[in-house]
Amino acid sequence: MKFMLLAAGVLACVPFFAALKERPAVAELDLESKAAILLDLGTGEVLYEKNANEPLPPASMSKMMTELLVLDMVNEGKLAWNEQVAASDYAAGVPGSRIGFAEGDVFTVRELFEATAIHSANDAAVALAEHIGGSERAFVKLMNGRAQKIGLSENAVFGNATGLAREDLLPYQAAASDRDTMLSAKDTAMLAAYLLRKYPEVLEVSKRKNVELASASKKLNSTNLMLSGNTYAFPGNDGLKTGYTVQAGYCFTGTAKQEGRRLVSVVMGSSEPGQRFAETGELFQYGFRTNGLDGLIGHIQGRLGIENG
Repeated sequence: MKFMLLAAGVLACVPFFAALKERPAVAELDLESKAAILLDLGTGEVLYEKNANEPLPPASMSKMMTELLVLDMVNEGKLAWNEQVAASDYAAGVPGSRIGFAEGDVFTVRELFEATAIHSANDAAVALAEHIGGSERAFVKLMNGRAQKIGLSENAVFGNATGLAREDLLPYQAAASDRDTMLSAKDTAMLAAYLLRKYPEVLEVSKRKNVELASASKKLNSTNLMLSGNTYAFPGNDGLKTGYTVQAGYCFTGTAKQEGRRLVSVVMGSSEPGQRFAETGELFQYGFRTNGLDGLIGHIQGRLGIENG
């Protein structure tokens, strides 16, 4: 009864709150990226979407699945943060963003995880995949199995631990899957939301501007230019994962929290490095300008069995 009274009270106040803080029209957002989505993590409400169901190459944003599997293993006691990992020839030779180590170099699981999450290091991701799965190809099976369990669409495909295109993996193509990684903006957002809900501690890593690797005497900077003090800094941003390949363009899965409300955004296929961050900022501004009331009302309507009409 108390819940129904609260629901009635909230619904009755809708005109008042609407007048107090008008929700901006979605038409105000004119994003140039190929696909995008914005959701409220607390309510699950999708606040904005553009081509959100179209499968596209996500580049390194797919490393969020690599991170998820590492966290699963650690939390299940099957992997330790201080466990030593020796780099293979393949891990040492994988192209793109990297730590830059040689075959046989040894790192801890924590160092490789942080290098993957903060610097988007491909060599670190491959080293983790081989250590956990025995081979990257076996690890990819774990990735796709996990994707099914968390409810990603049937079009979601993970081809390797890095998000690189197969053509970029020469001469190591056979080490991973026979397919390229493909995710829609919606699937990417669902993956990010699942990761944040299950392991919110990942933000303690993603919010850092750099990572220092004692094993390599190196300091690697974050690829997220929306963190405080950076060019595209946005208040409350503390993650989450960038991505770039020639095939994917510039991509970014972002998250920010203001006044207790957390948003998750995905931008895919930007043509310029800064565009992904600028458009993420537009999405966040739009999302935080709403007061969250629509999501609350939708939740209450669902609890009461009320359909929109």
